[in-house]
Amino acid sequence: MAFSFGSTLQLFLSSFLFCLYFASLGGEARVSYTRSSISSLISKKLYDSIFLHKDDNACPAKDFYTYESFIEASKHFPGFGTTGCLSTRKREIAAFLGQISHETTGGWATAPDGPYAWGLCFKEEINPQIDYCDPTIKEWPCYPGKSYKGRGPIQLSWNYNYGPAGKALGFDGLRNPDIVANNSVIAFKTALWFWMTEQLPKPSCHDVMVGKYVATEADKAANRTAGYGLLTNIINGGLECGIPNDARVNDRIGFFQRYAKLFNVDTGPNLDCAYQKPF
Repeated sequence: MAFSFGSTLQLFLSSFLFCLYFASLGGEARVSYTRSSISSLISKKLYDSIFLHKDDNACPAKDFYTYESFIEASKHFPGFGTTGCLSTRKREIAAFLGQISHETTGGWATAPDGPYAWGLCFKEEINPQIDYCDPTIKEWPCYPGKSYKGRGPIQLSWNYNYGPAGKALGFDGLRNPDIVANNSVIAFKTALWFWMTEQLPKPSCHDVMVGKYVATEADKAANRTAGYGLLTNIINGGLECGIPNDARVNDRIGFFQRYAKLFNVDTGPNLDCAYQKPF
């Protein structure tokens, strides 16, 4: 996508101010823009220390979510983890990993190494009660006999997500949704596609994390403010937001807090969506 000088300057200033804000919380204010691999920020050693148990025999996704697949998939989304100052870049990666960890967690309260060491344990929803087909979405019609249940790191669900994700990434999401649970690079791509893609009236998770999100009047009325909690609202707000002390929201936060420490970066404000109205 081509950017005008004005839009590029606006994005730079927005991200710069975002970094300065986090700098006031103890973060780093150095701004840099790069299109290098995010492997410079997350090594295989760090990745493995984040996902301590993903390849345990107890995890159905054993050996599926490899570091190499994650890095390869990220190359197709050059803005991910490369936009803004160093602390912003690290925070975005930690936030993404925190959200996908909740979606795929195999942890429990007394799990070895704690409940937040068990992300990426599942690659698809087990025993779904519905096929996640919305027949009213005529643009992305369901294929007979196919289930659009949760699959991959973000647990991509519903025909209206599989269709456009497949179109954007080069696979037939409606006829072959199972590929998301059978190809680890495509699985990570679907999660990053969801993260990077604006779906109005929802902003993209990426824009929220790099300071590009600008609250609309509807957002302000709904108390939707920038931060990790807004990501939860984007991903599953209809079920989890507007509920004080929701266990699912707290689980998402717990993953993010652990990962932020491993990245040596603060989490920023507004971690939950307890008082936000869903989109």
